[in-house]
Amino acid sequence: MATQSPFSWLAQAASTLQPPAWVVDETINRLVLFLNHVLMSEPEAMKRLARQKGQRIELVWQKIQLRLQATPAGLLERADFEGFDLRLTVTEESPLDLVSALARGDKPRVRIEGDVQLAAEVNWLIDNVRWDAEEDLARLVGDAPAHTLAQLGRQALNAIRGFISAKAPAAAGRPT
Repeated sequence: MATQSPFSWLAQAASTLQPPAWVVDETINRLVLFLNHVLMSEPEAMKRLARQKGQRIELVWQKIQLRLQATPAGLLERADFEGFDLRLTVTEESPLDLVSALARGDKPRVRIEGDVQLAAEVNWLIDNVRWDAEEDLARLVGDAPAHTLAQLGRQALNAIRGFISAKAPAAAGRPT
């Protein structure tokens, strides 16, 4: 007998909800600012991205499209363009499955179209550039509290990853 998750309604509701366009637009603006903040902490990443200046990168997930262009400074800016040099399409349909994969530390499944060299540079950025949340937090609250909060965050994230890993094999065997 197949059992269904008691939270399947949540996955269905999340897939049908659509936030207002201005919320999506402002969220994307904040995402680009965050990406540039992280890139600025890694000079090698900025050098690599500067070599790709003018290249058009399109990130697609469901109905959301993010069009970015590499700047001469080695950062990213939102751009409105026709065509693309590289398109990365996230193939995961379910937002909950996507979040679960990211929480486990997995890369989401992506279909890649376009410039192979640019794709290799983007992959290098994904593999090598990390946000140092503890350093940013230390600027606000000091080193010791930031270290303590970061340890708590890592423990919480590890607990979530462990929970997801434990539930994922059991859920994979069950039909929905």
